[in-house]
Amino acid sequence: MPENSPSDRLVLDAMLGKLATYLRMCGYDTAYALDRDAEADDDLLALAEREDRLVITRDSDLAARAPESLLLIERAVEDQLRELADAGFNLSLASEPAHCGVCNGPVEQVDPVEPTPEYAPNTDDETVWRCTDCGQYFWKGSHWASVQATLDGL
Repeated sequence: MPENSPSDRLVLDAMLGKLATYLRMCGYDTAYALDRDAEADDDLLALAEREDRLVITRDSDLAARAPESLLLIERAVEDQLRELADAGFNLSLASEPAHCGVCNGPVEQVDPVEPTPEYAPNTDDETVWRCTDCGQYFWKGSHWASVQATLDGL
């Protein structure tokens, strides 16, 4: 769980899909409207209430309706990340992934004797994690380094 952050349970509206991936990689439990069939404002608000999540949105009307929300102004993900940092969010990569960057499901380390798909490295060469919900495999490769470089540049 990220430390010194306003909330570690978030829900992002349909305009913030790229941001969701960054937040998940930083250790935030980040629901995304399009992943959860909550594109309509009422559905998103119900999800936020049911799961006790902070609403992050670029929609001022939605932000005004949510009991707890953060309104972002910027369009570019790097600028959105700066807005979150200014709001007190800890934006550093988690030492190990906790949430799937694709679906937000929990991830677990793949046993070193277990084979990995062709696209993933061998567990003899690298630590690999798998999402228990969607089956996606993760490791600290070039995408991890790219996200780290973006966060370092904030």
